Amino acid sequence: MEKLSASEVLTNDYTVQVATSEHLHLAEAICLEMEESAKARGTGIAKRSPQYLRDKINEGKAIIATNSEGDFIGFCYVETWEHGKFVANSGLIVKPEWRKYGVAKAVKARAFELSRTRYPDAKIIGITTSLAVMKINSELGYEPTTFSELPVNDAFWKGCQSCVNYDVLTRTDRKHCLCTGMIFDPEWERKKALKEQETSSEENVMAEENAHEPWNFLKDVKVLERLKSIKEKMFLKMAERRANKLIANRD
Repeated sequence: MEKLSASEVLTNDYTVQVATSEHLHLAEAICLEMEESAKARGTGIAKRSPQYLRDKINEGKAIIATNSEGDFIGFCYVETWEHGKFVANSGLIVKPEWRKYGVAKAVKARAFELSRTRYPDAKIIGITTSLAVMKINSELGYEPTTFSELPVNDAFWKGCQSCVNYDVLTRTDRKHCLCTGMIFDPEWERKKALKEQETSSEENVMAEENAHEPWNFLKDVKVLERLKSIKEKMFLKMAERRANKLIANRD
């Protein structure tokens, strides 16, 4: 992945940067776009108020993409959990007309860079139903993980309450949902660097063979598509059985 600048990323048509006070007035438009996107996809983005986004901007924990006229076209913010042990790049949103121009990838990459700079020891996490987001995450170094590896803090999962699939998460005691959990652990890179420093050239070959192997998204994409389909059918049947049971009890 090409290293992004510390301040901003300039392309032919848009700019990606850490949001500043000059972007505070865009908070309401961003929130509205998040709500419309969630309705269109039938899944949830954690519902946040304009003031919450303004707070993130003032804290220097938000990434924004704007067009040449200064209008918002993409956004993402950084949240921390368990005293900085975990970091999430949340609320990724791109306006529909800009979704084929690499905006999401640029915003995610800049948020990832910001997270690693401000919280170098933190595990960077996320949950998503989008294969496109999984692909972007995999290119940044994320790997799929079980929900048990994610924060146990109730505040983290509270962000899922606005999702239509929230009942699935609660009924499975936060063990399963339609989303896939993803994680990047900076320890993977540290261990690899340490092995390279401590071993000779011949031993280096063995160390590389035993080193953490990056996840190959393209190799597993068909499996992920099938898994998502299976989960959708399984949880739909569970919901139908539950509804039928409620109707029977009323009768």
